[in-house]
Amino acid sequence: MNINDIFKALGDENRLRIINLLSKGKLCVCDIEAILMMTQSNVSRHLNKLKNVGIISSEKKSQWVYYSIDNNFVNKHKMLYEYLINSFNNIPQFITDNENFEKYKNREQSCKNPSKSNYLPY
Repeated sequence: MNINDIFKALGDENRLRIINLLSKGKLCVCDIEAILMMTQSNVSRHLNKLKNVGIISSEKKSQWVYYSIDNNFVNKHKMLYEYLINSFNNIPQFITDNENFEKYKNREQSCKNPSKSNYLPY
């Protein structure tokens, strides 16, 4: 994991927004897509970039792939990770994303039970 590549990956607001969400726990693509109101292809592209540099990892369960912050990244770059998480708490877009995350996780509907659109009504 090259530090230059890590900072390139962190240089995109959408990837930072994804890291913010994943700091709260494991999520699948459809969860991230719904919370951030992004397309599946856009979310997948950003997840691949973050995974390729070692910031996140994935775990396949049945037909879903769940993403989370890679523990090796946190251990190796503890100060950077803490800086990111603390910074997210002061940025309006990230605060809104956190609120949307809370609304989304309290819904009965998910990608496993998609009775309606997963997008949150704002």
